[in-house]
Amino acid sequence: MNNHVSSKPSTMKLKQTINPILLYFIHFLISLYTVLTYIPYYFLFETRQEKSNKIKAKPVNSKPESAYRSINSLDGLASVLYPGCDTLDKVFMYAKNKFKDKKLLGTREILSEDDEVQPNGKIFKKVILGNYNWLSYEDVFVRAFNFGNGLQMLGQKPKTNIAIFCETRAEWMIAAQACFMYNFQLVTLYATLGGPAIVHGLNETEVTNIITSKELLQTKLKDIVSLVPRLRHIITVDGKPPTWSEFPKGVIVHTMAAVQALGAKASTENKPQSKPMPLDIAVIMYTSGSTGLPKGVMISHSNIIAGITGMAERIPGLGEGDVYIGYLPLAHVLELSAELVCLSHGCRIGYSSPQTLADQSSKIKKGSKGDTTMLKPTLMAAVPEIMDRIYKNVMNKVNEMSSFQRNLFVLAYNYKMEQISRGHGTPLCDRFIFRKVRGLLGGNIRLLLCGGAPLSATTQRFMNICFCCPVGQGYGLTESCGAGTITEVWDYNTGRVGAPLVCCEIKLKNWEEGGYFNTDKPHPRGEILIGGQNVTIGYYKNEAKTKADFFEDENGQRWLCTGDIGEFDPDGCLKIIDRKKDLVKLQAGEYVSLGKVEAALKNLSLVDNICAYANSYHSYVIGFIVPNQKELTELARKKGLQGTWEELCNSCEMENEVLKVLSEAAISASLEKFEIPVKIRLSPEPWTPETGLVTDAFKLKRKEL
Repeated sequence: MNNHVSSKPSTMKLKQTINPILLYFIHFLISLYTVLTYIPYYFLFETRQEKSNKIKAKPVNSKPESAYRSINSLDGLASVLYPGCDTLDKVFMYAKNKFKDKKLLGTREILSEDDEVQPNGKIFKKVILGNYNWLSYEDVFVRAFNFGNGLQMLGQKPKTNIAIFCETRAEWMIAAQACFMYNFQLVTLYATLGGPAIVHGLNETEVTNIITSKELLQTKLKDIVSLVPRLRHIITVDGKPPTWSEFPKGVIVHTMAAVQALGAKASTENKPQSKPMPLDIAVIMYTSGSTGLPKGVMISHSNIIAGITGMAERIPGLGEGDVYIGYLPLAHVLELSAELVCLSHGCRIGYSSPQTLADQSSKIKKGSKGDTTMLKPTLMAAVPEIMDRIYKNVMNKVNEMSSFQRNLFVLAYNYKMEQISRGHGTPLCDRFIFRKVRGLLGGNIRLLLCGGAPLSATTQRFMNICFCCPVGQGYGLTESCGAGTITEVWDYNTGRVGAPLVCCEIKLKNWEEGGYFNTDKPHPRGEILIGGQNVTIGYYKNEAKTKADFFEDENGQRWLCTGDIGEFDPDGCLKIIDRKKDLVKLQAGEYVSLGKVEAALKNLSLVDNICAYANSYHSYVIGFIVPNQKELTELARKKGLQGTWEELCNSCEMENEVLKVLSEAAISASLEKFEIPVKIRLSPEPWTPETGLVTDAFKLKRKEL
């Protein structure tokens, strides 16, 4: 029903406007250069294409419902990073002893902070940041140990819940390590959750202590503290805020430094009361779910260790030479897993935020340096929304270049795309043409890991070309510790998420209603089931949902029913082709995949975001669009339409003009007639996690939209 295929290079090439005779001469020179460089390359190196064509996973038996395993784990699934390290406190102790004085966590100092008035009258905070200051493995261990001991002195007991509601920063990781050491169950909540969701998470888990920041205490927690009756201690990671008379009696605010000092003063005999066991809960992670109130996923020590074991195996050469930039929410399984992988392998982790990531980021004062420029990371995780933004911003800059510069860029881009499709590198293009674009992320990125949602083929290929590095597309859920599949670094195919990780196996279950069967030809298709030690315990205080989504097989192995529809390629790599929740039956009986419609239209320069919607009472699809302000304003000028931004977005004439552009793109993307949106509404406001219309991973919340 929904056959997604890897996009061919010809369909993703940029258009060039060069004199045909000159273009012919340039192509002749390029062909000559290619032949001369290919001969030694052919004899000296195994091409990326040859590696990419190798079998990466196989079914364990010949039955259609058989599970697929990585060829590196056919005889048994991996579950432990280091021998004997079966809990997270042991993993950190191992890393601390091995990398003792090496740098681990880095934070930039704030040199100055100014309020800057924008042309529209809004005030933006702008900062000038200094160098990264680093804590070693030993420093982090001591701070975590003392903090855990201090929490113990405040009455926190082993195997009881403690919440963290905080931005991504070094103190978040220190607090997490303290909880892992002392066997406190860490309840994680996104910093962007709304009041009702925060209250739900804190009351459901019955926490008495919460770790937060001054800003979140003042902006979010202050108004809801009275709705969390069990709360006794609030610990701020960045100094003490002013005290408020409206705090309920019995709630005490501490600083993290004060709790650490309390732990350091306590007698050395006051060691952790109970060491964690592999099956003990390490984290209760509240998902920012795209439907309803967030659910708490119970994740054990052994679950996390299995997950990061699988992920680490897919990153060749991971070690002390690597620098990771942490800016995604640590309350998201992708970021937490990525940082734990780095921590366990001697990598440095430098902290950042989406507002300070690059020189052009919204909080960075003009003329000063963003975090990637200072840190020069080698590893980075991103969600597709961020990569799509980078793609659109760079392409807008390309369109503003002079004719000569633009044509040079386009020639290099298309040439490199051809070479990538053949499995070859382009060192000259990388050095002279793409160096400036690569510098946007510091210039040293060797691997970009993308997860959280599907990444379009166009954006993936753009990142491969302009940032001169592989994009490791991953697939996993909070319920599988973020682990499922990751593409191999030499696999530059688009539209796939890779083979199963060595920690888990994947099988496809028939879904008759959608017309997907594991006996389908040429490729088996069906609902994706993930099995292995990375599959979590279930949902906190929600037995019915746990029974619906999880099961144990006859061998005692735990399985997760993902609700996603996949198909396996002959080399054992998985494609995500549909989602059960996204499939809607129209009035006339046709099935529409809303995700497919959105993926086909999202990369238009006119579209910043899109949500497709349909139901069984109507025979057509509608769309909600967040238009790109620059592109929409230009379209309005061409069509002679005037007005403020809000007036343009609410204009019927403007909607019709945008609908024409969408319809043309939908036909080019080979959407069926019934899949093309018939009506649209333009939204003047962007959809952010703060608005409650998208999750922290920027997945659409359809119900709210």
